[in-house]
Amino acid sequence: MEQNQYRMYVDGNTVRKAEALPKDDRQERIRREREEQRARNRKIAKRNQARELRMSRRYVAFLAVAVSITCLVCAAYVHLQADITTRMSNISALEKEIADLKTDNDTTLKRVNTSINLNEIKEKAIAELGMVYAAPDQVAYYSIEDSDYMTQYEEIPGK
Repeated sequence: MEQNQYRMYVDGNTVRKAEALPKDDRQERIRREREEQRARNRKIAKRNQARELRMSRRYVAFLAVAVSITCLVCAAYVHLQADITTRMSNISALEKEIADLKTDNDTTLKRVNTSINLNEIKEKAIAELGMVYAAPDQVAYYSIEDSDYMTQYEEIPGK
């Protein structure tokens, strides 16, 4: 170590009062300028925040139109959902009604079929009405294409 570092002399048994260093005007000026700049920045930031928080009339009108359109779309959607639900319940009711009618028709058909006595009808047709079985020369055969029934539009020609 250097000897110059330890050249300090203390006179007496107490330490003298330290003298205040002369104020450096340049450092104080820099500190003041920084404080002023911070204050200006805060003021500008507050002014920008206030400007950003203010809403212009055009912006408010745009928001009102957007909210109105959104509400109309939501109302239309809810109305369509309700309409679909109503139609589905109507379809269910109609399907149930069709099933009930089919059941009633099947029941009635079975009741009619069981109440018919074909032998009695045959006897009455032959005895009372004079009906007879067809002779083999009276039967005419036709071929049917792409259909399971035939419609007769004219008299069948005799043989």
